Amino acid sequence: MTSLSRGADGRARCAWVGADAEYQRYHDEEWGVPLHGDRALFEKISLEGFQAGLSWITILRKRPRFRAVFEGFDPERVAAFDGDAVERLMQDAGIIRNRQKITATISNAALVRDMEPGELDALLWSFAPSSGPRPRSFDDVPAVTPESTAMSKALRKRGFRFVGPTTMYALMQSTGMADDHIEGCWRA
Repeated sequence: MTSLSRGADGRARCAWVGADAEYQRYHDEEWGVPLHGDRALFEKISLEGFQAGLSWITILRKRPRFRAVFEGFDPERVAAFDGDAVERLMQDAGIIRNRQKITATISNAALVRDMEPGELDALLWSFAPSSGPRPRSFDDVPAVTPESTAMSKALRKRGFRFVGPTTMYALMQSTGMADDHIEGCWRA
């Protein structure tokens, strides 16, 4: 696989995007763009956790339904979900029906709810790596970094689940903490 692909619009993009229009939109408008705010970052932690073992495009296509059934990822509301809510979610084909991921999202919401406003944002961004050289190919893009490992440890110590080092590096990329657009990509 080459590191870049050219879209119908003529723009060179990171090759993982391929020809899928939704993936192109996500790459162009969201991936690598700095994201702040406790609710928005809680959503990303949740969706990255649901993505574990699956492709991101699967999550991206299901994201509108995730947002609907998880009350816009409002930590206060999600933290109040009970056993009946879990069972309802387990029956919803519009999301990933994994009980462990669903209950982790609910317990993670309670942890975020109990934090001071802005605390999650500050905590996550405190692990943002310093910028280095732009990756020239996918071989230059790590799956795990010392920073993502440290973020994972800090979150686990607080009780968060589905926040492994690889998942946290994906979070860093998707929230702009790490900018891994390949050299030559129009977003680089």
